[in-house]
Amino acid sequence: MTFSALGHVGITDVIDIIATSVLVYYVLLLIRGTRAVQILIGILVVVGLLGIANLLHLSLLGTVLRLIVVGAAVSIPIVFQPELRRALEQIGRGGLFRMDPADREPGWGRPEDRAIVTLARTASLLGRNRRGALIVIEQQSGLKEYCESGTMLHADISEELLLSIFTPASPLHDGAVVMREGRIEAAGCFLPLAERPLTSPRVGTRHRAALGLSEQTDAVVVVVSEETGAITIARGGKLSRPIDDEQRLVKLLLAITRPPRDERRRRNDVISSLRMRLRSGRGERESHAVH
Repeated sequence: MTFSALGHVGITDVIDIIATSVLVYYVLLLIRGTRAVQILIGILVVVGLLGIANLLHLSLLGTVLRLIVVGAAVSIPIVFQPELRRALEQIGRGGLFRMDPADREPGWGRPEDRAIVTLARTASLLGRNRRGALIVIEQQSGLKEYCESGTMLHADISEELLLSIFTPASPLHDGAVVMREGRIEAAGCFLPLAERPLTSPRVGTRHRAALGLSEQTDAVVVVVSEETGAITIARGGKLSRPIDDEQRLVKLLLAITRPPRDERRRRNDVISSLRMRLRSGRGERESHAVH
């Protein structure tokens, strides 16, 4: 029976399987580091539930899930518009299937503690000098599309670099700095503004941008007000009270950016490693690091 089944497999079938696998692989590479990863996982979960509902003959649940899948299929071109645009651009440049030799499996872990200390010290100095700043700390949700709206740096974090970025004469000072794994990924980035109306007098454009990003992702955003010098943190669509003590800022940032203990113990989990590979691309920063 096995040999008869293998007899029906021709060379075209093998080529078809290999080509499809390569296509799926490059699609996953294309969406890594973006929110599309979480959306794709959600769609796969719904499809899996639909399969279980059909297997158990759950008619009502199956009908509801089919409607959800149809709605998701219709909205995919809208949701994945940045990824589709980037794919077409890469195809036009002939770079979709170009392998990056520096692209390797990213290591697990969180941004180094000294990066948080440097960030807090710089934010305190900027606050005392009444210089506005917007610094994003990436968490699980990928922020690649926001990084691409600014200038890619892939630089080690330092107080001097942050101060130079947020100097009023700098062309990057009006945008946001995005930090990933303790390094500065990009500067001068544009963030989405908060959708809900904000009436507080202490909320300016930087605060609205910080709240807007925190509403759509799990990023932690540090905001330094240019008018008052107050330092606040946006997280989960909420803005903290002003933080005027540097050590308190360090402790708070360390507490909300560290992963839970059980998550840190799952370093050898295959699914988690795959998600980390899709979420971040450290290969590019190896070749463009700013020293």
